[in-house]
Amino acid sequence: MPVKRDTYTPDSLLKVAVEVFNERGYDGTSMEHLSQAAGISKSSIYHHVRGKEELLRRAISRALSGLFGVLDEPRAREGHAIDRLEHVTRRTVEVLTAELPYVTLLLRVRGNTDTERWAMARRREFDQRVSELIKQAVAEGDLRADVDVRLATRLLFGMINSIVEWYRPSRAGRGNTATSDEVAEAVVRTAFAGLRS
Repeated sequence: MPVKRDTYTPDSLLKVAVEVFNERGYDGTSMEHLSQAAGISKSSIYHHVRGKEELLRRAISRALSGLFGVLDEPRAREGHAIDRLEHVTRRTVEVLTAELPYVTLLLRVRGNTDTERWAMARRREFDQRVSELIKQAVAEGDLRADVDVRLATRLLFGMINSIVEWYRPSRAGRGNTATSDEVAEAVVRTAFAGLRS
């Protein structure tokens, strides 16, 4: 049973919406589901947003801002391509683990709405920019030339994106569950051991 809230903010409403979208799927979520989970009326939700697609766009924007922000960091723009690529890989994992519900939602969109199609186009743009880094690292002789760049990009992001399926921050650092930093380091070591020339 959801806890009734006396007050809420756009951020707390967004957090609830992301939880519901990830649990039920975006298409399987109604405004009634969001209202019940938030403990507020549908009219209260409509007071702040036009509907669930606006909530989806805000959530996906948060994930994309974090990911594209990585590409703008100095260590992603300066130096040898291999070092920049390793930095982007490490930081992408860190953003994913820090913004896990939002990135999970981003990775689950299927292109059924304008917002989902926009999100998929932005993901392709991000992947393309990383592919360019991989091409540069191959040209500089630091990555194997016998591995197709598109395939290497897909394998790298397949490894990173799979983290959303098993990583749980609440268990990180206890027992056999790795912390975000440990996961990022393991991805970099594993991926680049096979990619370096």
